[in-house]
Amino acid sequence: MGSATRPRVDSADDAALADRIGRGDHAAFERMMRRYNGRLFRVARSILRDDAEAEDALQDAYLDAYRHIAAYRGTAALGTWLTRIVINHALMRVRKQKRDRIVLPFRASDDSSQPSESDVTDERSEPPPSTVLRSEIRRLIERRIDELPVAFRTVFVMRDVEDLTVQETADCLGIPGATVRTRLFRARALLREALARDLDVATIDVFGFAGDRCDRIVSGALARAAEVREHQGR
Repeated sequence: MGSATRPRVDSADDAALADRIGRGDHAAFERMMRRYNGRLFRVARSILRDDAEAEDALQDAYLDAYRHIAAYRGTAALGTWLTRIVINHALMRVRKQKRDRIVLPFRASDDSSQPSESDVTDERSEPPPSTVLRSEIRRLIERRIDELPVAFRTVFVMRDVEDLTVQETADCLGIPGATVRTRLFRARALLREALARDLDVATIDVFGFAGDRCDRIVSGALARAAEVREHQGR
């Protein structure tokens, strides 16, 4: 389930980028955000399990990083430094939700039974079946990833989705590499078990027979049998 190998960023380029941001170069700040947006959003999303909350946490983290860019000394990769900040902001939101007993609003876009505007099919440009299938599979996998315990979920996203190394993941989370490996092993096992259960349930209805098809076959056979009886009675 790993993603394509991501390009490695030169540490000197990271340092130069941070220096430019520290001198008020907004173009450099934008470049940094676009470079790390995907990784950081997925890390925040893995903790918060909500797209809007993850976006807000990421924006807060970027602002925090911008204000304290002078604190970046280059002892760790810029991506690692940013990831730590994002994790902190995401965890602060989790703690706030628990402390205030906030119930997050149920978003219509998260309800697979209620189509959102983007899900409504335009009959003039119906997507190919393979595209629809991939979209459904992706949503299923995302739901199962969301069900993993947060410690496993975060490691899984960083390692298997973002393709970070064990050491990079360990540095971001402040845990030993052995713990990263253990959590990833458990996350993969739990995910396989959940998807296997989904597959078991889904195969029950494969080549579905009940309903209209059953009635159609029975009616057709009865009609033909009546024709046979009529022919034999002649």
